[in-house]
Amino acid sequence: MIDINGLTKRYGGKIAVNDVTITFAKGKIIGLVGENGSGKSTLLKLMAGVLLTKKGSIQIDGEPVSYLVAKKVAYLPDADDVFPYFTVKQLFRFYDSQFDDFSYDKACIVADFLQLDIHAPLKKLSKGNRGRAKIAATLGREVDYYLLDEPLSGLDPMVRQSIIRGFIQFIDIETQSIILSTHELKDMEPILDEIVVMREGSVIAHELVEDIRESQRKDITTWMTNLFQEQRENELEAAKSY
Repeated sequence: MIDINGLTKRYGGKIAVNDVTITFAKGKIIGLVGENGSGKSTLLKLMAGVLLTKKGSIQIDGEPVSYLVAKKVAYLPDADDVFPYFTVKQLFRFYDSQFDDFSYDKACIVADFLQLDIHAPLKKLSKGNRGRAKIAATLGREVDYYLLDEPLSGLDPMVRQSIIRGFIQFIDIETQSIILSTHELKDMEPILDEIVVMREGSVIAHELVEDIRESQRKDITTWMTNLFQEQRENELEAAKSY
């Protein structure tokens, strides 16, 4: 599991992640949601070891996060920064040279499932197709944790559904976990086990999706909308009391 305790990350004078304590269990698909600038991407980068901080701790399966975390984690950034002069096939070969856990054959199967031409140059692909290439490369790794930052960004609805089906088909949900940030809640809701809501760098809710459906009889989007409304009303009341 991933254990986070008292984690804080600043960019200059701005707090991006504020005293976050949370546990992510193995064998789950977990949605990380919130408004833009709420700290989702920063939290994923900290878990992936891309960013470091001196305040708080992150342990993955009992080991502190370091550059060695790459052996357990596959990280998909939101940035559109794949190698433009590679073909999709060459991208997969590059991953194969960098990661012992990468399966070139599996990446090609995922690419075929996503209807992606592996011989196409990345620089000639649309942003959505480059996104498919990055997802195929990421899922080509066999790791315990997949950390995905807005994996559905820039993709049309039909492609989003294919990718969501791919998440289920190409990972072993008994032994592997996906933690992903997303604004596409309606698309992602059917496969989510848990949802974590961030606001202004803090975690304001961490719930089982099934509990929300059963106890509150709400879909996730409605529940989250109500949660943010309650937060704002509480802040207004607190401001009036000063």
